[in-house]
Amino acid sequence: MRVLSTFSGCGGADLGVVGGFEFNGKIYKKNGLDIVHASDIDKKAVATYNLNFEIPAIVADIRNLNFSLHTSDVVIGGFPCQSFSTVNPTKDPCDSKAQLYNDFVRVVGEIEPKVFIAENVRGFYSLKDGYFFKDFTAKMEKVGFRINHQILKAVDFGIPQRRERLFVVAVRRDIKKSFVFPQAIYGPNSKTKQSYVPIRNFLLKGQEVSEKYFFSERAVIGVKNAKKNMKRALAQSLDEPCLTITSHLAKVSLNSRDPVLLVNPKRERYRRFTPLEASRIQSFPDDFIFSGSEADAYRQIGNAIPPVLMWHLIRNVRKVIFE
Repeated sequence: MRVLSTFSGCGGADLGVVGGFEFNGKIYKKNGLDIVHASDIDKKAVATYNLNFEIPAIVADIRNLNFSLHTSDVVIGGFPCQSFSTVNPTKDPCDSKAQLYNDFVRVVGEIEPKVFIAENVRGFYSLKDGYFFKDFTAKMEKVGFRINHQILKAVDFGIPQRRERLFVVAVRRDIKKSFVFPQAIYGPNSKTKQSYVPIRNFLLKGQEVSEKYFFSERAVIGVKNAKKNMKRALAQSLDEPCLTITSHLAKVSLNSRDPVLLVNPKRERYRRFTPLEASRIQSFPDDFIFSGSEADAYRQIGNAIPPVLMWHLIRNVRKVIFE
């Protein structure tokens, strides 16, 4: 089965598609799929991708790519979501970047795959009373697809993070089988009622963490003296999943709303996540290599689709095509 990857980033979704990796002591076996094209406009993310995959990605703007002579069974892509984010309502949802879903529609129309998978923040579904989501799905129906969509929670699949994203999985209309989203494996909505996986399992030991990741005593005092209505970083319970890993953890402070760690309550020792911890919480295996600076790594990790989540999705896509 041939897969074309758009907006590939560092390759989180693609790793889930290919499979053959280990996370939290479990082997996610290979899926028998081949990535035949991967591209992204971000040079640093592509550099990371090419350190981890046999087929190299290319640096390219999707608006300049033509796939009219290309064939693939599946097209995947998480088009840029910043303009749809409910976290930053000041962004203009009508800017050119927000409209890149139109190019995803064009690519799917050119290739006519059996299935496509699109990912975005849940704000894409609700913004402007659903205008953009309705526009996107109407265009995809027009080029011949039956649309399925669902908000998926990373924690439901053993990922120690309360990340929620919209997934649209569509099957070409001439294929009679229907796609069914994977069921929760962890949490109250699962059959087994297994507890969510805590972040404690993925954190480095105290002596393994450089002092540069800890906040100063002055920063801690400043937060303690802050007014109640001021922003405060959110210390995560080590025995639960954490909040969403964002792309700007390199700049996290105690005066923000990003997740931080309180690793020693008695001594009031707060720190930010290391890049390795952030990648683990996104379900990347430890042998996945990130190119560039630590800030580059945080950004690539935060923008990625969790590999384990995509692995479960693609297993159900295989049932539509192969079984």
